[in-house]
Amino acid sequence: MKNFRFTRLLILILIVLGIAYGLCPQYLRKALVYQQAGIEDYKIFDNRVVIAGNHQPWPKVPGFDQRAVPDQYVPTFEDLKTVAFLIVKDEKIVFEKYWDGYSADSKSNSFSMAKSIVSLLIGIAIDEGFIQSVDQPVGDFLAEFHEGDKAKVTIRHLLEMSSGLSWDEAYSSAFSMTTKGYYGKDLAKLVLTQEAVKDPGKFYDYKSGNSQLLAIILERATRQKVSTYASEKLWKPMGASHDAFWSLDRSNGVEKAFCCFNTNARDFARFGQLMLFSGNWYGQQLVSESYVKQSLAPVVHLTDDKGEKVDYYGWQWWLVNHKGHAIYYMRGILGQYVFVVPDLRTVIVRLGHKRSSERIDNIPSDVFTWIDAGIELAEIEVK
Repeated sequence: MKNFRFTRLLILILIVLGIAYGLCPQYLRKALVYQQAGIEDYKIFDNRVVIAGNHQPWPKVPGFDQRAVPDQYVPTFEDLKTVAFLIVKDEKIVFEKYWDGYSADSKSNSFSMAKSIVSLLIGIAIDEGFIQSVDQPVGDFLAEFHEGDKAKVTIRHLLEMSSGLSWDEAYSSAFSMTTKGYYGKDLAKLVLTQEAVKDPGKFYDYKSGNSQLLAIILERATRQKVSTYASEKLWKPMGASHDAFWSLDRSNGVEKAFCCFNTNARDFARFGQLMLFSGNWYGQQLVSESYVKQSLAPVVHLTDDKGEKVDYYGWQWWLVNHKGHAIYYMRGILGQYVFVVPDLRTVIVRLGHKRSSERIDNIPSDVFTWIDAGIELAEIEVK
């Protein structure tokens, strides 16, 4: 009898859970199934192909694959589940190593490194005349921003994260706009219906919705899909080795431009090299030098939530001064990084499953591990 009652109770619980699950919004059901974002999530989303052209292989120095990560950095590499570490110096691969079954051909989600790619595409669209300038009102492209306080928002405000819009940048909440954006099926509606909650151009407030709006503007201005524009203006000219995947909100939908550009370590490095070349790729100016320079200027006219001047962010690029090196970099939430160390002519790529939860001056502490290890390996004398 007890077993019968227990079985009935268990069936009742399962029925209730099933009903509750069925009543959940689509995005929440998907979030409950997958629970945590991962670097291979392109496999669970629809994707648009960013088509590569003629491959331009990276030259390699002798012994590039024989060096070892210095012992003092190994625990962090292992604890944070690194899958790729690549260093390009003087336009040649000087170090490359993979873990956990990954290889030079393996794709990883970029997460928020995609924001830096969107910034480059905005610069190109300005160069080509599709956008007048960074000070053009967003309302010129999006009817939802024609009137009221939202009409004050410009492309510059989106680039520097000072739009004052209502996007909820929360990663631990299943009900945040970020979760809805990642797992949902109508990104355009989500970002276009944001409200103005602060005056734009005064406060730095990192919001993925800003980057997504930039992507919608790109599509409206160029009349091309973001992936198509990225392919023609960056991916093909830079000689990427593989087609990339840009994850969509639904089949034939819009690119999740705030996060989900998927490619391998060698091809991610091309973005760093392009910036090191000031937007020029072996004689072809893909994005104007003036735009690149502005992108990397800290937005010190803004204050953050601590009331401090923002000297660590530009136009969708992160900035840090470390041990005498002025470094700029792309950054993703699970420890995806492309660092550029201009004075050493070096690009460092780190991909992995985790990043440090500890912060030093607004920066995840693992950033300094990857920079230090990368510089040390890059500076080893090549024989």
